[in-house]
Amino acid sequence: MASADFTSANHGLPHLAIFPFLSKGHTIPLIQLVNYLRHHQLATVTFFTTPGNAPFVRSGLLSGAGGDDDGAAVAVVELEFPTDVPGIQPGIESAEGLTSMAAFVAFAHAVSLLRPQFEASVAAMRPPPRFIVADAFLYWTNDSAARLGVPKVSFLVTSTFAHVMRELIVRHDPFSLLRPRATDVVIDDDITPPATHSQTFSVPEFPRVSLPFEELMVAFKDASAFGPMMELDGKMGKAIAQSHSLIINTFHGLEAPYIEFWDEHVHPRAWPIGPLCLAQPAFEPGPTRPPRMGWLGGVGGAAAPPAQPVLYVALGTLSAIPALQVKQVADGLDRSRLHFLWAARHDGDGDGDVDLGREFEERTKHRGLVVREWVDQPRILRHRSVRGFLSHCGWNSVLESVAAGVPLAAWPMNFDQPFNARLLVDELRIAAMVWTSDSIARGFVTDEEISRVVGELMLGDVGVEAARNVARLSASAKKAMDQGGSSWTAVREMISEFCKNECA
Repeated sequence: MASADFTSANHGLPHLAIFPFLSKGHTIPLIQLVNYLRHHQLATVTFFTTPGNAPFVRSGLLSGAGGDDDGAAVAVVELEFPTDVPGIQPGIESAEGLTSMAAFVAFAHAVSLLRPQFEASVAAMRPPPRFIVADAFLYWTNDSAARLGVPKVSFLVTSTFAHVMRELIVRHDPFSLLRPRATDVVIDDDITPPATHSQTFSVPEFPRVSLPFEELMVAFKDASAFGPMMELDGKMGKAIAQSHSLIINTFHGLEAPYIEFWDEHVHPRAWPIGPLCLAQPAFEPGPTRPPRMGWLGGVGGAAAPPAQPVLYVALGTLSAIPALQVKQVADGLDRSRLHFLWAARHDGDGDGDVDLGREFEERTKHRGLVVREWVDQPRILRHRSVRGFLSHCGWNSVLESVAAGVPLAAWPMNFDQPFNARLLVDELRIAAMVWTSDSIARGFVTDEEISRVVGELMLGDVGVEAARNVARLSASAKKAMDQGGSSWTAVREMISEFCKNECA
């Protein structure tokens, strides 16, 4: 571990300490923010991570440097990840390696053990940081910031819609309908709960929004993790409420009603500064172009597809999908007869290591490609051949798809994803919903359903409408990030707020 020192060349710029939650999905948008700040010389940054995550962080910071060295300074500080933490396998330093919700809770606790190192490093910074920007899951950084006398800003990797819904669920407690009452029927000493299969929570503040109870409970299907997850969620909510302000990776054209509601009725103030995937300089093709990009362009040799629309498939990095379900995805793609590029999870426990069927890749090689390593997803989505995205609806993926103007097939699995899917399907109308066999989130999805929904997205009227709507939002996203746009302005207002009475 080392402290960060900056030279007088960056005098007058605010110095920020930035700490993401230790997963790629949480780290990427903060890397994008840092690259934007340094490229526009808005701030110097110290970026916190651990040795196991440092290569990924440094690679992202390097790729976003724009090929020159005229930006503001950035330093990377590596905190030693704790060893022998119950519930965490040795060597795991990122949430991508986890296989259950219980393991996620244990991992979040392990990350909190970095606090002494973090505080020592921040205290030693020269110049000292004007603000600490930390992922909302790092709730304990509020106490660290207070102890060090440094204001703290929370960073939210979920949609504003999801977090507003979370606040309103806490406020209205719709789960009270599921709790036993004195009048409930008792059979064999068991209380028969009310039926929830078709029940929904109609949000009073947003009458058009109805949330099925099964989707509200999606994060808690692992019964052993229910209590700990609720406790972690409560700590996260409290940390956000007590922060100086909140940075959200979104833009007004996408979530204006929910951003406005947050600022007027929830607080602290939100800075919508996204989509950050548009903040970095566009990638310039070079001699090291991955083969999959050549495949997309129809120049990848014998296995290249003809000039046909391609479905991109990526189901996230935090959900381990059972082998039987992965096989259904493969069979559904085969059945659909569509061209596809499938970025499979590759951490040893997910779909990247599952047998897709001995003949699957051979049978689909002229119209499909399975990739088993980390991919540059925004670059894939921007390719002219990609016309649809089968996604788990993680917020980064949603923003990248919107920015690229690609409609989605929404298959939510965990965390905030069911909320995101509702926003995409019901409000924005840029996605088709994937339905499970029992209509319950995280339930089983058949190959017939996969084939149906991707067919609708790529070839049907639903897809035509979704493509038209997402094209409009893509233009709005670019406008938000352009000079004078809402997000462009919000970033500069935020930095100005950070600098009040302190910056030269």
